[in-house]
Formats: sequence, C-alpha cells, structure tokens
Amino acid sequence: MNESLVPSEGVEGDRYLITGGTGFIGRRVLATQTLCGRDCRFLARCENHSPHAVSADLLDAPSLVAACAGIDCVVHCAGYAHSFATCSGDEVRLHWLVNFEGTRNLIEAAGRAGVRRFVFMSSVKAMAEPGDTCVNEDFLGEPLTAYGRSKLAAEEAVIDAGRRYGMHVVNLRLAMVYGSGGRGNLERMGRLVRKGVFPPLPETGNRRSLVHVDDVVSAMRLVVEDDRANGRTYIVASHEAPSGRQLFDALRAAQGLQPCGWAMPEGLFRLAGRAGDVVERLAGRRIPLDSEVVSRLLDSACYSPARIEKELGWRARVPLAEGLREMLGV
Repeated sequence: MNESLVPSEGVEGDRYLITGGTGFIGRRVLATQTLCGRDCRFLARCENHSPHAVSADLLDAPSLVAACAGIDCVVHCAGYAHSFATCSGDEVRLHWLVNFEGTRNLIEAAGRAGVRRFVFMSSVKAMAEPGDTCVNEDFLGEPLTAYGRSKLAAEEAVIDAGRRYGMHVVNLRLAMVYGSGGRGNLERMGRLVRKGVFPPLPETGNRRSLVHVDDVVSAMRLVVEDDRANGRTYIVASHEAPSGRQLFDALRAAQGLQPCGWAMPEGLFRLAGRAGDVVERLAGRRIPLDSEVVSRLLDSACYSPARIEKELGWRARVPLAEGLREMLGV
C-alpha cells in the first residue's frame, strides 16, 4: 500500500480546509485525506453543491475568515501557474494577486481564526535557476519568473504569519509534479510521444527534477504532523532526476513502444528554438517551440531533497517508470 494512504496518529480528529481541491494536487490531497478518515472541506470560488465545499475567494479576506472558522489545518494548493519567463502584464498581475496576495489573505485569515497548522504548496521556481548545479534551499539568487517571485513572496508571508500567530507553518517547494490527472508539460510530452510526433531528444547529460503527486501527498502529511517541520521550507523532489533523453525513452517504454535508436541533433533543436523566438516576436504570442521550451528539454533544473530527508526522514517512493505508467494509465 502507498504509505501516503496509511492513517497516522496525532491529528485524527482535526478538520482540514484544502484550497485548490478541484485541481490536480489539491484533488489528490482531498481524496487521500478523506480516505484516511479526516474531516475535510475544500474552498470553492464558484458555486459547488458538494456538502464539503466552502464558498470563499482568496481575494476576499472576510470570506476566508469565515471559511477558516473551526478549521484545524489548512493545506493551500490553489494558485495561478504560468512559469514561463515571458508573460503578459495581465499574467504578471494575476501571479501577484493570486499567489502572493491570495496566500497572504488566507494565512492571515487562518491566524485570526485560530488555525493551528498551515502547509503551503510552493514551487522550486521560488528559487533562482540552478544551471548545471543540483541546488538546495539555501541557493542564493532571485527567481527568474513572475510566478517564482510571487511564490517566494508568499512563502515569506507564510513564515511571518506563523511567527506572529504561533501557528505551525511549512512551505513545500515542489519540483515538477506529475501523475494521473495532471495537465503539465510531462503529460503533454507523453501524449505526443505516444502519437509519434515528439522528436527524439539528444542526450545532453542534463538533469530535471520531478516528483510524483503521491509523494507530494506523503510529504504534506508528514510536515503537517511533525513539530520539527514548523517554520521550515523544504524542497520536495525525487532522487531520480533524468535527462530529457532519459525521459523521452522512459515515456516510450511506459507505453510499450520500441526504443528509438536516433536523436535529433542538439544544434538543430536550439536553432529551432531561436527561430521560434523570432516568430513569437512577430506574431505577438507564444508558440509550442521556442528557446525557453528547448531549454526545459535540454538544460538542467536539479533540486536536492536532502533537507527534508535528513530532518524528517521523508523520501520519494514512487519510481519514475511506475509513476509514468500511472500518469499515462497503462
């Protein structure tokens, strides 16, 4: 049995409020906690007829205070995700409003309502880009994207409110999360590989951190209950950090496809990315392939989970091959 589904001691009677409960990660958190016998509510911005839905909006502070009444633990999974370096002014504004101001509103409401524990699902994008190094939480530098900057500001608001209200708070910086029900880059790549239209990547020796959604849930459950996690920020990632080519091969293997014996040259990929940049400038909109997309495929973004492993004993348990099969439903 997946250890994230095993009931644990210590917070059995607690009532949970989960934001983003209809999204990829929040839905898995809600299902797991409910299965384990927790009394769970989820935040609903739009009309929802579920008896477990609580009507509130991250940008409406009074509604959040009401939503947090009687709640013992908040797991904050909601957010606006667009992590490309280039984005419109409206997208920059949405990042700040939802990811920072919304989180600040929620943590303040939780504090005023007497919530005892709060877990914020942040992102490794709250850190500077690591280049070819595998970095930890102490890596210096500013986030590259508006998304990352809003997540970092939200993390700081969570830690500050935890001190002021005497609340157990934890930030989880998630690497790329994948699994069944996700709609991210890896899921799209898997579908294109299955159709035979994704070009075979060259082996550049890069490392890309990722983590299965079940491992994210197990980390959340651990930090909620372990007093040593209070006030801490943790990277949540698997030790498996495959290259783009290794991911391509693993996606083929997971779907029963024969190994691909050739690769498109790296130089051709990067040239195509630069051509995409030109098209974007002329068209005024993003296209599927540009330099930033190529960088995500061929360059490194490696993050070390050593802190949460050393301090709390957590470790990602879902192997890449098994996780990809679950993601693809095969």
